[in-house]
Formats: sequence, structure tokens, C-alpha cells
Amino acid sequence: MKEERVTCECGHVNKTGTDMCAACGKPLTEEAKTEGVNMRYEGAAIRSKKQKRTILDRIWAFFSSVKVGIWLIVILLVASAVGTLFPQENLRPGLEEAATFYEREYGSLGLLYYNLGLNELYSSWWYITLIIMLAVSIIVASFDRGIPLYKALKAQRVTRHPHFMTRQRLFATTEATQVASADLEKVKQNLIKKRYKVREENGNLLAEKNRFARWGPYVNHVGLILFLAGCLMRYLPGMYVDATMWVREGERAPVPEASEYLVENRGFSISYYDEEDERFQESFEQGNSVVTESFETDAVLYKRSGILGDDSIEQVKEKNILVNDPLQFDSFSLYQTDFRENELHEMTFTLEHKESAETFGELTINLINPEADYDLGDGYAVRLVNYFPNFYMNSNNEPSTLNNIPDNPYFIFEMTTPETPEGETSVVGIQQNLEPLEDNEYKMTFVDVDLANVSILTVRKDETLPMLIAGGSIFIIGLVQGSYWAHRRIWIQQTNDKIWVAGHTNRNWMSFQKEMNESLQDTNVNTPIDQEELKDSESSNDDSGKRGDKHA
Repeated sequence: MKEERVTCECGHVNKTGTDMCAACGKPLTEEAKTEGVNMRYEGAAIRSKKQKRTILDRIWAFFSSVKVGIWLIVILLVASAVGTLFPQENLRPGLEEAATFYEREYGSLGLLYYNLGLNELYSSWWYITLIIMLAVSIIVASFDRGIPLYKALKAQRVTRHPHFMTRQRLFATTEATQVASADLEKVKQNLIKKRYKVREENGNLLAEKNRFARWGPYVNHVGLILFLAGCLMRYLPGMYVDATMWVREGERAPVPEASEYLVENRGFSISYYDEEDERFQESFEQGNSVVTESFETDAVLYKRSGILGDDSIEQVKEKNILVNDPLQFDSFSLYQTDFRENELHEMTFTLEHKESAETFGELTINLINPEADYDLGDGYAVRLVNYFPNFYMNSNNEPSTLNNIPDNPYFIFEMTTPETPEGETSVVGIQQNLEPLEDNEYKMTFVDVDLANVSILTVRKDETLPMLIAGGSIFIIGLVQGSYWAHRRIWIQQTNDKIWVAGHTNRNWMSFQKEMNESLQDTNVNTPIDQEELKDSESSNDDSGKRGDKHA
């Protein structure tokens, strides 16, 4: 359906619903004729304000609503605040199960926090949906109001309708016989000195400056949209990485989100302050047995030269990684953030006959990546049925593990020998050797343990940072643009035997009125008065008179 138009007597074509002609300011609606001029968006018709004809119009009106935008911001702020009550999933310490961690650390409230999914709030579908809705709201509101405002300001003429002139807040009239052409020329030059851009038409004058200030809010919107886009980009694969990797001495580990790269820990070193150092006596007195001076990892970075899993790798870089001195490659940075000293790495057992104490070979279990079967030869074999790196009994009174860190390893072995071909079951832990099914002939005996230092590195990558910086910078520019300047316009118009002077600004009226008075100074043109203050004064006097009459 073709949109209806209204043609003003000045010849300018306006959209239906426009309060006043964008070119001359003539009122086009009955409401506009009886009320003051609508200078907000220059009285232009706003799509979201028109009668809702289609579903698209209703959707447009919903997203362009300032109330909807404010509510979306409030909901996002409240949700973001709730997300900071407890650590998010990617920031919580340890490797134990999430439910166990939140319940152990924060009780029933922490468990509720986990069950509601708030531990992964910032990556939840509804939180991302709110961000997208806010971005759409900002975009729609900008187009809904910005385009009509731009067209109206572009179409404005110098000569304006009498209704437009007389209904301006700052207005004054002067007898034309009292004003010489030299006075008008002097006013014009004064305005130019004050950096007004002056246009003339048929002896009338329009002085305007700082129109760009009207676009401050829309520049803000551009900055916000870029910032929100940067936030959403963090959820795209490869755009943002903030992960943790553990590398034990002598081992290589793939870099999270960049598995073609491997990091080898050639050695981890740590130094402590002297307990006799007076600077740290307070810390020692508080029960801290050691105070770390520094710790670092002698790291080597490799890159696979073939397909994933190919043994062909090449060394890329070698560096000692210290705190705040990362190993950098491509767009990644590896930071030294933590460590674990003397962590259990391997445990060695032997299969022993209980009565004779005869042993039948040894098996060494890697506590990080254990094998399932161990052949000891001559018909003797051990199978690792189950393994709990950090053993505990859960709420269902079942064996489980808090995390994958071998702080309290427990093993369930099945031992097969020529005398017991059906196998025997043994549960082995630190200083524990249980036989849950029956008395066994054989047992697993602890022989030795191998310890290793673990370097804990944080992997960082942020391709969204330029977008976030650009969005924030543009937002600040828009804020300054709309806060430190004001759009000011002054009309001087000859009507019959009168000289009319009118002025409008979007803010800072007192400063604007002072500027107008200075521009008209030393001329015969009367300075404008504030018609709103005059109305308020008259209203106050009328109310005082009525109260006086009533009192009398």
C-alpha cells in the first residue's frame, strides 16, 4: 500500500502524521494548531507512532519503544549482577564437578545457582537473546527517529510560517520602522562572529550552529551497537579464548582452541623468600610457611607440520614464561598463573601372593592417563577396572571423584593368575587395601611413587578487543558531542510592518538567550523574552489573585 502524503501550501510534501511542515513549520494537524510547536524531531511523522496496520508495524513499534529498550537494559544489568554472585563455570577454581563445587563452597544457595544454570549465565541462550534484542532495539529506534529528523532538518527553509515563529519559546517583535538595514546587517555579522552559519531568503534570516550536536545520541547508538557486536563475537569459535592448561614437567600438551600447537614443559622452577626476611615476618606469623618470590616455566612451543595426530612437528619458539611475561604466538598468549608442586604423577605396584609374599612383576600407572590392562607375564595380569583420581563418597554413598587431580587416588583392580583364572577384585588406595567380594590369595602392594611439578598456564586470545575499543570510543565521542554542544537556531523575519525574532535550542536556554541578547546588542531590534517564563509568571499572578479574592 502506498503511503499517504500531505502537501503544504509552501509546496513541500510531508508524510501523513507530521505535526508541522518540515520546510515552513505550518501546523498540519488540529492538535498542532492549538498547541505549541513540536520541535522534537522537528514534528516529523515517526513510523512507530502511526497507526499499527501490519505485524511488521507492530514489531517495529515494539523494538523502537524507549520503554522496551530501558527494560532490556535493566534486565541485563540485573542478570549480569546475579552472575557475579558466585564464580562462573570458566572461572571457578579446581577441576571437580560443578554441582559438587557450588554446593560445597556456597551451600544450598550455590546448588540452586548451579541448577538454574547461572554458573554459565553469560553464555546462556536467553542472555545472548537479550543482548541481540537490545541491539535490535537500538538500531530500530535510531532509524525510526534519526531518518525523519535528518530529512526535516535538511528540508527546513529560512522563511517560516507565522505559527511557527510566534510559538517559539524565545520570541520578540519590533516595529519595522524602528529597524534600519544597518541594524540587520550588524546582527548578521554578530551572529557570524559567534560561529553561526547564516542563510538569507527574501530579506529573512536563519542563523544556525552546532547541528551536529543533534546526532550525539545516534553516535552513542553506533558505539553501543559496535560494543554489543564485540560482545556477541566472543561466542563465535576462534574469536575469544580464556582457558587453562596443565603441563607437567617433561610432558607436552596441546594448546586449547589451537590443537595444532603443543607446549612442552622442560622444567619448572620456583624460588621462595627467606623466612628470616623481615619484610615477610607478618605473613609467616599468620601461618604462611612459605612466600613465593617467583616461579617460571621453561617452555617450548611446537607446531604440527602435518595433519592432526601426525608425529611430524617443528619447534616454533622457546621462552621462560613468567607472571605477566607470556609466551605469544599468532593471536594467543600463554600466561604463567599458578603451579602445583610435587603432585602425584606415577604409582608403581607389584602383584604379591599374600601367604608366601612372593611377587610377580611390577606395573606403573600413569595417574593422568592410566592404561587399562597390564600383562606381567607367565599368566599373571592385572586389569584396572576403575580409577578415582580424587576419591570421595558422594551423596548417594557411591564412590566418585571430586576432580581429575590425583590428590587421593583409588584403584579397583582385577587380578588374574594361573591359580585364580576367574580373577580376584581388590580396592587399593593410599594406605588402603580392601577386598570387597571375598578373601583373596593375591594383593596389590605399593612399591614407589613418582612426583612431578605442574605448571598451570592461562591461554588467552581476544579478537574482539578492537571492536570493543572502537565501540567504547565512539560512544564517548557521541556523549561529548551531545553534552558539550547544543543545536541553536535564530530566525529573523519581516512580516507586514513587524520584525520577528525567534530562537530555539535543544538545551541550555539561559546561555542561548544571553547569546541572542549579545547578538542584538547596540541595535534597534528588541531582545526576545522567554514566553514559558512569562506564562508561568502570569499563571502564578492569576493564582495569587484568586487566592486573594477568596480570602477577601
